Amino acid sequence: MADTQMSAEAFDAYTRGKTLFYGFDGVAYGVERYLKNRRVIWSFLDGDCKYGTWYEDSGLICFVYDDRPDPQCWRFSEGPGGLTARFEDDPEATQLYEAEDIDEEMICYGPDVGV
Repeated sequence: MADTQMSAEAFDAYTRGKTLFYGFDGVAYGVERYLKNRRVIWSFLDGDCKYGTWYEDSGLICFVYDDRPDPQCWRFSEGPGGLTARFEDDPEATQLYEAEDIDEEMICYGPDVGV
């Protein structure tokens, strides 16, 4: 069964209310929590969480984060193993996949507190 590219509506229906872990080359890459109103929280599994939003642009799902306003656009597809995401729909670019249970949880540390 071939992967099916997701529209914004399908992506929202699949992800809303979920926390999805993504892998790259067999290694945990990051985690994203999908909230209502297309809000997201992303972390590279280091406790540093980035807050942002997503939108659709020319069939790609684009993310902008509070600390990085330049859009990061991905082609999301759904297949038998879950989601795959290809950066800017470029066959040579990074491709992430929805990871199975990797025995991790999303942790967000608070802002740095000075003494």
